[in-house]
Amino acid sequence: MTQLPRKAPQFYTVAEVAELTRVSRMTVYRMVHAGELPAVRFGSSYRVPKTAIDAMLGVEDDDAARAVGE
Repeated sequence: MTQLPRKAPQFYTVAEVAELTRVSRMTVYRMVHAGELPAVRFGSSYRVPKTAIDAMLGVEDDDAARAVGE
């Protein structure tokens, strides 16, 4: 039985999250430290899961995001 390849989780940098949500990088860091925004630490930097940003922005899935952009 063959298995379909699983999509690798996608992450945004703090700067990308700030740009997408139109807030400062410091605000994103504050949200991460306050537990308001989930993040994973890679070395000395944070990465925010795409799913968390999608939920924050109200995007249900990639298809919905593409439909809005068209």
